[in-house]
Amino acid sequence: MEFCVEDSTDVHVLIEDHRIVFSCKNADGVELYNEIEFYAKVNSKDSQDKRSSRSITCFVRKWKEKVAWPRLTKEDIKLLKKVSTKRPPPAMDDLDFTTTVVSCCPAELQTEGSNGKKEVLSGFQVVLEDTVLFPEGGGQPDDRGTINDISVLRVTRRGEQADHFTQTPLDPGSQVLVRVDWERRFDHMQQHSGQHLITAVADHLFKLKTTSWELGRFRSAIELDTPSMTAEQVAAIEQSVNEKIRDRLPVNVRELSLDDPEVEQVSGRGLPDDHAGPIRVVNIEGVDSNMCCGTHVSNLSDLQVIKILGTEKGKKNRTNLIFLSGNRVLKWMERSHGTEKALTALLKCGAEDHVEAVKKLQNSTKILQKNNLNLLRDLAVHIAHSLRNSPDWGGVVILHRKEGDSEFMNIIANEIGSEETLLFLTVGDEKGGGLFLLAGPPASVETLGPRVAEVLEGKGAGKKGRFQGKATKMSRRMEAQALLQDYISTQSAKE
Repeated sequence: MEFCVEDSTDVHVLIEDHRIVFSCKNADGVELYNEIEFYAKVNSKDSQDKRSSRSITCFVRKWKEKVAWPRLTKEDIKLLKKVSTKRPPPAMDDLDFTTTVVSCCPAELQTEGSNGKKEVLSGFQVVLEDTVLFPEGGGQPDDRGTINDISVLRVTRRGEQADHFTQTPLDPGSQVLVRVDWERRFDHMQQHSGQHLITAVADHLFKLKTTSWELGRFRSAIELDTPSMTAEQVAAIEQSVNEKIRDRLPVNVRELSLDDPEVEQVSGRGLPDDHAGPIRVVNIEGVDSNMCCGTHVSNLSDLQVIKILGTEKGKKNRTNLIFLSGNRVLKWMERSHGTEKALTALLKCGAEDHVEAVKKLQNSTKILQKNNLNLLRDLAVHIAHSLRNSPDWGGVVILHRKEGDSEFMNIIANEIGSEETLLFLTVGDEKGGGLFLLAGPPASVETLGPRVAEVLEGKGAGKKGRFQGKATKMSRRMEAQALLQDYISTQSAKE
């Protein structure tokens, strides 16, 4: 086969039990690869003729300046001879994987809908002979992808197998093409490798132990066993991890048997109760060696950059270190820059003056709010006196204003102070939501308050002749008024 890429960088040779993969990046930074499949294993005890018919002789050489020149190391040659150690699939955005459907059973998936409410989806739990989709575990969310272009909505681990949830059935025994959602996978790789790096550096610099971590949708958090951290500690960790990224340290994966003495020297939080098979160890050269089942970059340079956003108070007297890795930093910068441009346009000043400009606006707003509150109080007193002296006083007194708040309504009720008349006050947009207050004879208010809240499709509470709350349908205010009028008429008839 030929594998020629002009101005290539990051040349790698990956040996697996079924193939050898050559990869590199071109001048534009796009990752390219080619492969040789091993269709049968070669046994050293086979005859010369049999070995020749089942062998592949591969010559790798540099034949042109600035063209990829991957070299096979002694370790690679040993692996080619042994052909026994499985390794992760190559991290390629066009990675496809052909496998066989083992089973497909009806199932349900509880998920969160677009409105934030939980939904239950009906579908199928598909088990494959093997898979390249990572099931949730080790603090890392599951992969997304497709099986024969059918979306996989969740991948979970059950013992040694992975369950793939789809909404379309697949025939057991059929061959299928599995494809990884590379954007999601690479994002998880960047965040997970970033966590390993930060954890190792925090431990090395300040003996801060990681107790757990969370890979969130927009940011990630590492829980450290310390009640607090100084700004200097955070800055030192950020500086150190980015230095190691610039050093382009390799990240490799090894598999150890349970009885291997080296297992005792590897960091980790233990194995699941249902774990079977070899132990997977992720090693950052010269920095960290840790048990992990997750997906990782092959070199720290793939992290690009790590930004620590700060710390938050955690549980049990611990501290959460908030961070972003790789592409998430770029997206965060893009959002921040967009916000900065918008503020510059709104505040009519440069970014360096934003904070001072906002402080001035806040001070002005506080003064205006105070003046507005005083005016509303004066207005409430004036309205109360007007209502009290009105010729229509008695029975039910009704008032609605678009402007106002709970204090405004309570001042009016306090100024009127009558327990003989029902007072129904509302504030807010007549076509939207708002606030309401019902005051008057305690027995009447206790009876009518919940009914008024129900008509206005709101909630409220009250005591001692006063019931107030929030309404979602102020447009039904006239229905509430009619309810009160009918009640007064009925009471008058009884008297």
